[in-house]
Amino acid sequence: MIPELRREFNASFNERSYQRFRERLDHRCRSPIPFRIAETPLFVPRTFQRQCEEAAVALALQSHSPHYLTASDAALKPEYTVANQTDRSTFLTVDFAIAVDEFGTMVPRLIELQGFPSLMGFQLAYAELALEHYALPPALEYVNGGHSRAEFVALLRDAIVADADPENVVLLELDPWAQKTRADFTMIQELLGIEVADIRAVKKIDRVLHYERDGTWIPIQRIYNRTIVDELERRNIELPFNWNDDLDVEWAGHPNWYFRISKFALPFLQHPTVPDTRFLSAVDEIPDDLDNYVLKPLYSFAGAGVIVGPTREDVSSVAPDRRDLYVLQQRVRYADAIDTPEGPTKAELRVMLIWHPKEDAPRPVMGLVRMGRGRLMGVDQNTKQRWIGAGCNFYEPDV
Repeated sequence: MIPELRREFNASFNERSYQRFRERLDHRCRSPIPFRIAETPLFVPRTFQRQCEEAAVALALQSHSPHYLTASDAALKPEYTVANQTDRSTFLTVDFAIAVDEFGTMVPRLIELQGFPSLMGFQLAYAELALEHYALPPALEYVNGGHSRAEFVALLRDAIVADADPENVVLLELDPWAQKTRADFTMIQELLGIEVADIRAVKKIDRVLHYERDGTWIPIQRIYNRTIVDELERRNIELPFNWNDDLDVEWAGHPNWYFRISKFALPFLQHPTVPDTRFLSAVDEIPDDLDNYVLKPLYSFAGAGVIVGPTREDVSSVAPDRRDLYVLQQRVRYADAIDTPEGPTKAELRVMLIWHPKEDAPRPVMGLVRMGRGRLMGVDQNTKQRWIGAGCNFYEPDV
């Protein structure tokens, strides 16, 4: 998107350097990256980066309005509703398509948002290595919000560790070292010195959860929650505690926000970046031009269950008692945002936000890019093509 940087990068690209970058990234993260790493970063004009960041903050604020919070009570599942909900989501992610408007201008268009953390540690390591390995202009920025690296790490530490001893702070996930996101867990461990534990392996003693290290059960004061409830349900996992338990613990990323700020929010949001979205239960008549729509389940991850351009049968086959668990969203037309030696590539840009309890608005802190040429943009799609996959975004500094 910055033409001169794109031309320079493409002209200097060679396969050996790319493969060496992959090897170095695996080494940096201390395990093979299990998803496809794109051949290129995304070079973003400062104005477009600012548009995405400002829109992400505006949408985050809308999703905390009193009206929406009352409506989002319906998104909570009783069996997964956790006590002592915080007054805001500590972490949010907002995904934008790089789209094209009726004037041919590239614009951000909302795909979805989630009250849940993303790959903040991994993306920091990825961007730093890409900047050095590809000898990119050192003035390019990759931490969002105009923050320095030190400021980003301090914000991350304050959100996850706060004033606790890192020994008593745990990243909880199901089978953490088998997850595709394990590289992020390694980087978070390195940055903050906290423990990573399998959610099935904790022990509840009275009202306190504990994790085991070297034969000793250590009390957990704060939980950096990375557990996806959908996976627990799909695998029928039994936990050593109930989500409804009155636990003596602080949540760094309270679990309720995963449900409250999700695709459920899409029909409520009013912003120029938001495509028309309705609950399927509110669709009285199926549109004739379904190729211009996307059918999405409310609670899924990594694009599972999403149908781009659904058929009438796809829509009508959703049982009436489950239609409130789906949205029908106007399809976003992606721009050919990235010129590559193998043809144009489309992209989505994720803005990750951290919201401190004493601040009036969340802060953009880190970005993530998905590139692809298929109908879906997740890392599980487009895996056999080139110049697609996971990437990082660099943007121009303020002059």
